[in-house]
Amino acid sequence: MAISLTKTNLFSFLLAMFILALAGCSAPSTPSAPSSTPSAGAGTPPAQDQAELMVSAAASLTDALQELKPLFEKNHPGVTVTYVLGSSGKLATQIEQGAPSDLFLSAGKKDMDKLDEKQLIEKESRIDFARNQLVLVISKDRLVPVSSFEDLQAGAVQHIAVGQPDSVPAGRYAKETLEHLQLWEPLSEKMVFASDVRQVLTFVESGNAEAGIVYSSDAASSDRVQVAAAANPEWHQPIVYPGAVIQGSPRAQLARDFLASLSSEEGREILKKYGFH
Repeated sequence: MAISLTKTNLFSFLLAMFILALAGCSAPSTPSAPSSTPSAGAGTPPAQDQAELMVSAAASLTDALQELKPLFEKNHPGVTVTYVLGSSGKLATQIEQGAPSDLFLSAGKKDMDKLDEKQLIEKESRIDFARNQLVLVISKDRLVPVSSFEDLQAGAVQHIAVGQPDSVPAGRYAKETLEHLQLWEPLSEKMVFASDVRQVLTFVESGNAEAGIVYSSDAASSDRVQVAAAANPEWHQPIVYPGAVIQGSPRAQLARDFLASLSSEEGREILKKYGFH
């Protein structure tokens, strides 16, 4: 009986040892220390976030801004510049009403002053970055005997295209010029009003108007019109282009950078190329 008990105890002991051995094999191993070798891409700076810079700009700046766009985007990887082009007055009104915009480039001080008075621009960011000249143009395809503003009274001139004075700075300067020459009222029945200065140019190019009053930069952009006369700068308010960052813009620094690019040597050369001073 003692011998049988001893064998039983031995068998139980061996069985317990076997179970413990199996448990040891299946137990999770102790985690190893983190490797000091960097993972792929470690230390590589993250890609710059994509950003869209919204620029509300006077239509007369179209050609110069289109040339500046790829240069600015190249110097600011991940940034896309989107232009909203039109008359300065309408753009200012849109900004007032909450339209998304980071930067306003106006063709006149009046519309920028309007936003400034309502504290909608960063006052300290405002700069005058360009000047322009007012000219009288006629179509090369439909020449009329016009070589001065006074000649607009001739019977051959049935339609004179100008920008809406209330919303288009070029139209405002045109009205001031014609009022100075005492021609605004006498010519009122011939007036064809346009929504922006580029539309004035289109009216003359298409022959829908025998003459039009635009900026010298617009005249330089077209091979279908010729300058008949230039307005004396003393006949109207100075044609100055102010730019300013919109108050509260989430991309304010980018907007400041864009303004700086307009004033840079490269930016000034581009503006000069398209007839700005």
